[in-house]
Amino acid sequence: MARTLLRRHAGVLAAATAAFVLTCAPTASAGPPDRAANQPRGHDVSSHQKRVDWQSAQDDGARFVYVKATEATSYHNPYFDQQYDGAREAGLIRGAYHFALPDRSSGARQAAYFVAHGGDWRADGWTLPPALDIEYNPYNAKRKCYGLSKKKMTTWIRSFSDEIRRETGRRPVIYTTSQWWKLCTGNSRAFASTHPLWIARHGTSDPGRLPGGWRYWTFWQYGTTGRLPGDQNLFDGTPGRLRTFALGW
Repeated sequence: MARTLLRRHAGVLAAATAAFVLTCAPTASAGPPDRAANQPRGHDVSSHQKRVDWQSAQDDGARFVYVKATEATSYHNPYFDQQYDGAREAGLIRGAYHFALPDRSSGARQAAYFVAHGGDWRADGWTLPPALDIEYNPYNAKRKCYGLSKKKMTTWIRSFSDEIRRETGRRPVIYTTSQWWKLCTGNSRAFASTHPLWIARHGTSDPGRLPGGWRYWTFWQYGTTGRLPGDQNLFDGTPGRLRTFALGW
């Protein structure tokens, strides 16, 4: 999601930050990898996509979507309701994600803000678990890890996760890249057994070596452009398994 952040926050980022994010982001992919034949395709969107034509997305093969809800404790996607509710009305399984800014406030505070502004979960078979998007700092190229030590970053993620679990009953999906996770958490293995992984790796035929002790990925963001609005994703399972995952099993 780092590349699209440049567009989502137009006018906010300095030129040097923009150059950094573009340099670190993988190359976009125009189409799904060959292995995608039996895996549900999906996408993720934010305010950059504005009012999405959800029926067209469904017709083009979308079966799930993650919608950006919040960032830190001061930003709420103004298109969130239209995007989140519209996806459901078109028959997509949908969920919400939060973009973390760990230097702004605690993990627990950001998690509470996220849940209060759309990052909820219910066992209805249509709602994906809340997701934490944690990656390179788009606002300061010199503070890739937001000024936190590896230990403090791991503690921040745990604080966020614990609050999400307390308020929704589920652990969040963690969206990240292998490179960032190694750099900023020391490749922590503290979350692999309890948190689904949403790995970002673009322009390749596979998601590569997974970080932090994860043996499997649940979602793979494989490109930033394609048939669907926003970033392109796959679910590692069957359509039935996707529904079961949304139910909480």
